Amino acid sequence: MASTAPIHFTGDPAADAFLRASPLALTIGFVLDQQVPVQKAFSSPLELSRRLGGLDANEIAALDPGQLEDVFRAKPALHRFPAAMARRVQELCAVLAGEYGGEAAAVWTGARDAAELNRRLLALPGIGELKARTMVGVIAKRLGVRPDGWEAFAPAHRSLGDVDSPEALAAYQAAKRAHKAAQRAGGA
Repeated sequence: MASTAPIHFTGDPAADAFLRASPLALTIGFVLDQQVPVQKAFSSPLELSRRLGGLDANEIAALDPGQLEDVFRAKPALHRFPAAMARRVQELCAVLAGEYGGEAAAVWTGARDAAELNRRLLALPGIGELKARTMVGVIAKRLGVRPDGWEAFAPAHRSLGDVDSPEALAAYQAAKRAHKAAQRAGGA
């Protein structure tokens, strides 16, 4: 059963609604979620859609790489590292086009169980172990797609899957900053 749980990752109601409505936007947001604030990562898919006239994995996969890089570089840039992220998003879309008919949701709706979902997520360009775990949590808690055993693959700690309001996003980010500061202090 699909959930209608809200997504509050960006601080922009239109961008959050787009993430909720577009599995590709949500997946691209996860790919972009590195070395930029979570709000920037997850608001960029809406801007990418505006710049391209829509968000379609098959079309993005087929774009000239230089053209996509120019789209990422246009002011304001979609990411701190526009060239690298344009390549990564195009690689993601090529996998989605080739293996899932261009449908990002097929990654999770077609999984037999959570172990298969985790394997599918890890096979996507730009998705490592931590992102895959977070994505399982978001897919289960925000989208209502809960394959058997999902709890074993979702984070045991508070994650984006638990962000259900602007206040929860602020608390999540504060906890993440504190965790990183503790890690730095422990390594010093």
